[in-house]
Amino acid sequence: MRRTARHAITAATAALLWLAASAASAQPAAQGSYAQRYAALCAACHGANGRSEMPGTPVLAGQHSFYAITQLFLFREGRRSNEAMSAVAKTMSDQDMRGFSEFIATLPPVPAPPPATPPDAARMTRGQVLAQQYKCAMCHGADFSGGQQVARIAQQKEDYLQMTLREFRSGKRPGYTMAMVDALNGIPPEDLDTLAYYIARMK
Repeated sequence: MRRTARHAITAATAALLWLAASAASAQPAAQGSYAQRYAALCAACHGANGRSEMPGTPVLAGQHSFYAITQLFLFREGRRSNEAMSAVAKTMSDQDMRGFSEFIATLPPVPAPPPATPPDAARMTRGQVLAQQYKCAMCHGADFSGGQQVARIAQQKEDYLQMTLREFRSGKRPGYTMAMVDALNGIPPEDLDTLAYYIARMK
């Protein structure tokens, strides 16, 4: 079954690379029009500045265009499952996905609001140890800002990080490769929650 999943991911990767190559050779998307379309279509859930206040909804501010277009592609093609996002992505042309992803990449990172209570020092220390143990920085960078097809997870919301890590671990959430599924295989759920806590609060 794992082999079948890998073949499916490989096929999705090939299609995505074709899409990215096509987008690179196309004329630049009109950012003004996609700013307006983002405001009309995306901002209600993801926030006008890209920082969502809606539970379970990711922060887009500071995200990379290649990563954003990857996720839109996976939603459109049914590789990721989310009722709201799938419905939106299925209406998008390749040019739309490129236009939205390029606009998202222009949104600067937005700091999280000050926490109601100071971070738990022991839990932060434990989270740092886990991040080093599981080599999170190898792909996501020392500051977790990501790059290209790797997600920016710095300043991401704890609830979304927690949900995403658990979904990768269980295999519910696919990527365009198996890297995250393999990286999280066998990690105890409580460690995933501590990682989410740490990453969401790391300065």
